[in-house]
Amino acid sequence: MTAMDLETLVGQKLTIGVPGTKVTPEIVRHFKDLRAGGIIFYRINFESPTQLKKMITDLEDALERKILVTADHEGGRVVMFRDGITVFPDNLAFGKTGKIEYARKQGAIEAKELRRLGVDVNLGPCLDVLTDSYSPNIGIRSYGKDWKLVAEMGAARITAMQKGGVSTCPKHFPGKGHAPVDAHLGLPIIQSTWEEMEAVHLKPFLKALEVGVDSVMTSHPYYPNLDPEPNMIATFSRKIVHERLRKNYGYKGVIFSDDLEMGAIKAVSPIDQAGIRATQAGHDILLVCHDMNLQKQVYQALFGAYKSKTLPLRELEESYERIEELINKRKKRFEGGAPKAERQGIALADKICDEAVTFFRNPVKRSVKEWKRRKLLVVFPQFSSLAQKIMIEKRVCDEKKYVLSHFKKLGLKPEVKVVGIEPTSEEIMEIQSRVGDFDTTLLFCFDAHLYPSNKQLLDGVQVRSREAIVALLRDSYDESLVHKNASCLTCFGWRACQMDSIFKKLFSR
Repeated sequence: MTAMDLETLVGQKLTIGVPGTKVTPEIVRHFKDLRAGGIIFYRINFESPTQLKKMITDLEDALERKILVTADHEGGRVVMFRDGITVFPDNLAFGKTGKIEYARKQGAIEAKELRRLGVDVNLGPCLDVLTDSYSPNIGIRSYGKDWKLVAEMGAARITAMQKGGVSTCPKHFPGKGHAPVDAHLGLPIIQSTWEEMEAVHLKPFLKALEVGVDSVMTSHPYYPNLDPEPNMIATFSRKIVHERLRKNYGYKGVIFSDDLEMGAIKAVSPIDQAGIRATQAGHDILLVCHDMNLQKQVYQALFGAYKSKTLPLRELEESYERIEELINKRKKRFEGGAPKAERQGIALADKICDEAVTFFRNPVKRSVKEWKRRKLLVVFPQFSSLAQKIMIEKRVCDEKKYVLSHFKKLGLKPEVKVVGIEPTSEEIMEIQSRVGDFDTTLLFCFDAHLYPSNKQLLDGVQVRSREAIVALLRDSYDESLVHKNASCLTCFGWRACQMDSIFKKLFSR
């Protein structure tokens, strides 16, 4: 094997993210230096469907080869593209309906939309199963607590999406719906045994393997009862990845790591060694999603490990063949015409949300005529402040206009107060001083577990309001923080279609 051959084989293992919305000479040089096999797109890479298509085309033309184009497109809060696609609600809203057909229709629609944009692999769906324990990161990304429902919905969506030409990559094997810490921020430790995992958390992944899923993503938690070696997180565990997934379950597709730049990795290993250890565990593709210098470190560490035969060349060649097969599943880069959202997608998303919206306690059943006799304050998060980092729908970016649009046709004139995603002490004090002047305060609570200032605002509104209605957005576990005398409802997420359904539930009688 020549040095050039080895560079190509090693580089194929890397799927990387880059900054910006254009292919610069630096990005081309970076891809050529690393021989990187794939790219992952984020919100920062997207301006429009036309721009995204040009970025992909320019990069492949400059490299004179096909690359693997991937994106996190779970739906709900995990969506990277603002146009050309349907913004579906989070998986937990699907799960609330209990209708498998909705997930199947979603997969078929997503396939059409993503192929028009040139995407090869959707890094989803999330097949983690929730428990009664607080889930700080998965939460609304999961279909729910019933593993059978999670398995069936996941399999239906996977089958439909792959039939439409987009490979899927369900996550996070072997399951982390019960992780007590967000792996982006720190190291989760999950004490479940193999028996417990196989009884619940592994079931949806086994169903995905059964229906022929093209790829699978693993997870970063430490499972001491699955692999007891200290700090042997699942990403590094050959027992979990190679022996269990590849050998015991007979999986022949591509195995992705999760992003090696996450906090869980930093807690146990420098990133160059993380790349080697994740490869030893049995991963075909390593995600290194943001930092170009860290991407270089991983490539150089891998190249050195293969050159010194610390890592086996035979497994590298096998990984290369699996990745090539995944890339070549699609003959054309773009299929299905110009990018556009499927017309039936919006109607389906709205229908799901209307069925999913749920009162946790003290349902409000009030006619528009009765609402007109009440003085109403609506407290709403400033989503536009997040628009440079994550995808925020255009119609939500003018928050006050968005909120008032739901009342105008009903002849209602609430006062609307927009506060920060993390409200300032001044904003909290102002709201607390004013809620007593209104008959009802409707608070759209972004996430009171994650952000202490949200918890402070929530407490203040509940204590001082004559009537408090709390609409939970990012975290339905916030129900535990809502007082018994307050009304509480959710649509299991904060996309426009979900908040629309909350407004309809409250004000359409």
